[in-house]
Amino acid sequence: MFLKEWEKWLEEIDLYLHDKQKDQFQRYYETLITWNEKMNLTGITAKNEVYEKHFYDSLLATCCYPFENVHSLVDIGGGAGFPGVPLKICFPHMQLTVIDATKKRIQFLEHLVDHLSLENVNLLHMRAEDAARDERHRDSYDVAIARAVAKMPVLAEFCLPFVRKNGVWMALKGKAGDEEREMAAPAIRALNGGKVDEHYFELPTEASDRHIYVVAKQNDTPRAYPRKPATIKKQPLGLS
Repeated sequence: MFLKEWEKWLEEIDLYLHDKQKDQFQRYYETLITWNEKMNLTGITAKNEVYEKHFYDSLLATCCYPFENVHSLVDIGGGAGFPGVPLKICFPHMQLTVIDATKKRIQFLEHLVDHLSLENVNLLHMRAEDAARDERHRDSYDVAIARAVAKMPVLAEFCLPFVRKNGVWMALKGKAGDEEREMAAPAIRALNGGKVDEHYFELPTEASDRHIYVVAKQNDTPRAYPRKPATIKKQPLGLS
């Protein structure tokens, strides 16, 4: 019964899954729960909650940007794969890169990607700040996305250096989003970000707030950024 509700939620945001994709989400859930017994991936384990608070929550990004036109997506601090892997399942044409500084999480994602038979997925055990200095990744992606990683003034410096000119950074936030957006304005300007579009949602069962911010990238990242990890966190741009 619950899965019928899940499909209804997706239809309301214009997503329609074929049988292979439905099976991939089922295997994703099973793999997440199995690995969660060995390592801390999520505190949410009930099936209906995983589907709503992780899968559906990740896919709300599709309401804010045309992912059918996205060729390259980088998920910063991807953790257990949210939001990058759910988006990849729904848009298999995309090249997905997930960057996470924790080796065990990357090992989980390696197993998951293989188990779900996902192609064109690149998993990097690196700090985002280091990867953004690599010319293979810097100013390269159509979309950089992050969910529940850091506050927006810090997250801007983690994410915007990956985005190509005219691409976007998407920040998936909870109820504190508006305050963070204002605080992030100096960082966004310093990193050659431009217009910020805000989108508001409520989760269908829990009705908790979700804010998604879509930040346009106007030009390449200034060479001074990103700074060293400790500096980014202790002295966010515009707040030090």
